[in-house]
Amino acid sequence: MTIAVLFITLFGCMIIGMPIAIALGLSSVTTILLFSNDSLASIALKLFEATSEHYTLLAIPFFILSSAFLSTGGVAKRLINFAVDTVGHIRGGLAMASVMACMLFAAVSGSSPATVAAIGTICIAGMVRSGYPQSFAAGVIANAGTLGILIPPSIVMLVYAAATEVSASRMFMAGFIPGLMMGLILMIAIYIVARVKGLPSQPFPGFKALAKSGLIALGGLMLIFIVLGSIYGGVASPTEAAAVAAVYGYFIAVMGYRDIGPMKGIPWQKDGENYVTAAVRNLLQMLWALPKSVNDPEVRKVLLDASKVSMMLLFIIANAMLFAHVLTTERIPHTIAEQILAWGLPAWGFLIVVNILLLIAGNFMEPSAILLIMAPILFPIATQLGIDPIHLGIIMVVNMEIGMLTPPVGLNLFVTAGITGQNMIWVIKACLPWLCLLLGFLILITYVPQISLFLPEYIDKLNGY
Repeated sequence: MTIAVLFITLFGCMIIGMPIAIALGLSSVTTILLFSNDSLASIALKLFEATSEHYTLLAIPFFILSSAFLSTGGVAKRLINFAVDTVGHIRGGLAMASVMACMLFAAVSGSSPATVAAIGTICIAGMVRSGYPQSFAAGVIANAGTLGILIPPSIVMLVYAAATEVSASRMFMAGFIPGLMMGLILMIAIYIVARVKGLPSQPFPGFKALAKSGLIALGGLMLIFIVLGSIYGGVASPTEAAAVAAVYGYFIAVMGYRDIGPMKGIPWQKDGENYVTAAVRNLLQMLWALPKSVNDPEVRKVLLDASKVSMMLLFIIANAMLFAHVLTTERIPHTIAEQILAWGLPAWGFLIVVNILLLIAGNFMEPSAILLIMAPILFPIATQLGIDPIHLGIIMVVNMEIGMLTPPVGLNLFVTAGITGQNMIWVIKACLPWLCLLLGFLILITYVPQISLFLPEYIDKLNGY
């Protein structure tokens, strides 16, 4: 009866259009009032503990702020130029460069919709001008953008780590090889289609131009080494690395590339200016720009936008933690686990059920909410069946990738429709052939666990664990 009331209330609230955070909180409070011995005071305490006791969650607003600076600060444009110079000369190279740019931007943003918006705004129009069909360009970008939540650092992985209390660092390690593999699969598919359809390629710009574009893009690329290098090397936790990423994102956008803020449009070196004079002038201007940034409207807008996204996500997480508290105190996951184990399902059969459940949920809910609701239920069953929690996490993240591309709530579909100006049906048709690749990749990740577990196990071995 408790399970029925909890889930009927939750899904009933969602069906009538209630925001997911409020639906989670209301269903939890209703269940507590009707069936639990907990007092109402415990609800307020649990909402406070939901965020204060999960140190990993502190990384989320920092990564969101870093992503906001990089999305606004023109980093995407420079990454795209570097990617085009690297692989643009191959048949279908502009589309392959778009995938590569999505992979690079995913490694500095941690967000799928942000990756589609930042890369797609430039690349879709560029591909169409170069002779690619618009539907082909839109499908490639929408699917490659999903790598934003698979290639670390990933906000969705942090949410899973908080919900199940597994290591966020190990989740980041586990997502690295699958992310590269998915990008490579997309590039191979693009090359095959390009050969069949005779899609164009760009002339090779030469190694000098490649080195120059790489040097210009280095400001954004360095963030990958700073964040992942510090985490994988054991120098910093994901939260500490996220804080460094936020500060670095500010400096590279405002002081480095100077696309926003008080130094916007000021060149590093003026015509006829020697290096010493330029260095002294830039140093003084940066010192002047630091306090000016506080009141700069563009910097303030980035901070405000990042704050809005952070508060929305953390409000969902707090209510989802209350929901998980109700699940735990009422022993709902244990009841469900005992029932599933009584069916005699083997581990591979359970993973089929998991994938079906998550693919259905992905049609109607936002990825973080799905993880926060489903992870506490699926996690104890998986551990009893001998499934590694990190492997389960990567399976769930890949399912969330597919959910970003399935109507009616697929966020990447909405972003792509906004960029192209086309209707939702057109965008869905454009994404469908590439979505089949993602489904095949999901099967591979589900039943070949070493793809996910090789890197964390290898790094553990290097560290002597």
